[in-house]
Amino acid sequence: MLELLRKEIAKKDILILGYGREGRSSLQRIWQVKGFASVTIADQNPVSLEAEYQSVPILSGPSYMDTLDDYDLIFKSPGIVLPKEPEEYNCLFTSQMEIFMKAYREQMIGITGTKGKSTVTTMLYHILKESKRDVVLAGNIGIPAFDILEDIGPKTFVICELSCHQLEYIHVSPRIAMLLNIHEEHLDHYGTMKKYIHSKQQIYLHQGPKDLLLCDLSILPHKSFCAAHIYTISDCFTTADVVLSGTRIRFEQGEYKIPAKEIHLLGHHNHIDIAFDYAVCHLLGLSDEEFDAALRTYQPLPHRLHFIGEKDQIRYYDDSISTICDTTIQALKSVPEVGSVLIGGMDRGIEYDELIVFLSRHTVPYIILMADTGKRIYQEIKEKYPNFYQPERLHLVDTLEEAVQTAKKHTPSGMACILSPAAASYGIFKNFEERGEVFEKLVFSS
Repeated sequence: MLELLRKEIAKKDILILGYGREGRSSLQRIWQVKGFASVTIADQNPVSLEAEYQSVPILSGPSYMDTLDDYDLIFKSPGIVLPKEPEEYNCLFTSQMEIFMKAYREQMIGITGTKGKSTVTTMLYHILKESKRDVVLAGNIGIPAFDILEDIGPKTFVICELSCHQLEYIHVSPRIAMLLNIHEEHLDHYGTMKKYIHSKQQIYLHQGPKDLLLCDLSILPHKSFCAAHIYTISDCFTTADVVLSGTRIRFEQGEYKIPAKEIHLLGHHNHIDIAFDYAVCHLLGLSDEEFDAALRTYQPLPHRLHFIGEKDQIRYYDDSISTICDTTIQALKSVPEVGSVLIGGMDRGIEYDELIVFLSRHTVPYIILMADTGKRIYQEIKEKYPNFYQPERLHLVDTLEEAVQTAKKHTPSGMACILSPAAASYGIFKNFEERGEVFEKLVFSS
């Protein structure tokens, strides 16, 4: 891996674009392998360097991307929006993940999708680890890929969660790819669904005929776009290669029954995640007995329809990760006896008609709408849905604190309250994790 990095940067003027955790990791490895002509850091925010890097030039402030063409190779951090399309520049863009994937693609199982990728990734890692396989966890998990190089051997499985931002400009795909789903999301970054979908498709666009793609049947790529062998997954069509029917997964000649009452994952959408991982584990040679034993001990990640406890005879669930309509719909389908649901956050321009129609049909007695998207949903119901079932169920508030107080006051005894915002947290909270943590504190405060 380090030799590959040395070749990539040899005699080049390097720019590290974005100096967060990944940018710092990139600088450390670039400095370690040496051989570059120069290295510079660019970040919108002020940058403080460690003593050994004091000689590195820094570009900061509003004009930090004005001189990109002065460099040969740019390591772009995920999420940074370029002023122009990459092909309009004379420089070459790469990323830590692209270099990492070039080095380890043959050992990599890459997972992406609008929703579910963290669950599928961590569950697959857990199952392989519990089954005594040599495996590491990488990608969009908070630890830069360059920080785990010493943990990877020639036969290590690299289980890699890949965000749309990590995939956006790459020119390589993993040997085994998993595309779980695509929903309307991140339009504030991409502008159009076409661009967002293309970023997700990058997980298979550079695969070859010896590679594998597992994807939902509803988003099956045309053969002209994907050279890999494709396995389809569906809970609707028996023509798929992997079929989820209730709690039964059928694949090739076998059938596996999910022990739904004995695992910690709640809801049908999690059963689909299990079906993806079952298929991969089956292809890797794990027995059903190994898979079943490990699945039973998997603990879900926080803020993903997580039961946080009961207070005053109300059960509370934290689904703060929910940023789209479908996840809120799945939460309401999965939790029994829902008495109230908390919806709303930052408005990123996605359509809410699907969720509004579902809420009109659902029997949840208290729909608590908060922040910008809550106000927007409230207005759209008033203006466009005159037949919305029992509109008196709608309660409009400004903040999460007011929403929790309303839920405490009105949620019927013995029923559940779910935070499932169907909206982003940014501008209100640092991230969805902080939103979930604040929700839990508000629930259990007196």
